Amino acid sequence: MTEPTVAVLTQGLTRAFDSKVAVDSLDLRVERGEFFGFLGPNGAGKTTSIKMMIGALRPTRGQVWVCGYDVRSQPLEVKRRIGVLPEELNLYDRLTGREFLAFSARMYGVAAAEADRRSDELLELMALSDDQDKLIVEYSHGMQKKVALAAALLHDPEVLFLDEPFSGIDAISGRVIRDVLRSMTRHDRTIVFSSHVLEVVEHLCTRVAILHQGKLVGLGDLGELRAKSHTEGSLEDVFLALVGAEVDREGLSWLR
Repeated sequence: MTEPTVAVLTQGLTRAFDSKVAVDSLDLRVERGEFFGFLGPNGAGKTTSIKMMIGALRPTRGQVWVCGYDVRSQPLEVKRRIGVLPEELNLYDRLTGREFLAFSARMYGVAAAEADRRSDELLELMALSDDQDKLIVEYSHGMQKKVALAAALLHDPEVLFLDEPFSGIDAISGRVIRDVLRSMTRHDRTIVFSSHVLEVVEHLCTRVAILHQGKLVGLGDLGELRAKSHTEGSLEDVFLALVGAEVDREGLSWLR
């Protein structure tokens, strides 16, 4: 068991695919109540890291603990305490939105009356009440993402893992989701999420981990990341400095 204040702990977390090392000796400590962000270019290892943290991918070496439980040796204890919104949604298209929430509640052992109450609240919050009896196959991508998030929240997880939660979401829904997630951290729940939208990460996250080519190149709040990168400015400026990206600010050569 880890310390009670620790939500997620990784030690030497590594995953290789044949000769390619996707995640290389990742050491992280996420405290309870944190809004923790993962940043990195495409292929940096963000999704692979999250998959190992939730037990969906076995590490090549290293360990992960979530809420004090070893992900490898105590997977059921971990799954009871986490909610997951993956980038690639895996929904049951032939269920209605309401039926999908009922199914998710039964999977997590939520009592029927409590599941109904929570489903009503979540469907209203996600602006899905009018569409709750439609098949999920008829939902837009944004609606599917919202019902998947509702299912991930239904059992009141201690730690919520989100992979690109704001892609395909309109501005109004995005605002609602951000408010819901903020309220969770105020009630001692923990959010771990990856995103390419740097402005969202900058406004939401208490701390950020920046990955590049599978390695951790930055960790901390914005002030700590600025100090490490020797860069003043936005999170975008810090990110580009830490991953060594050079940007041609003049644009297309034939337009000059």
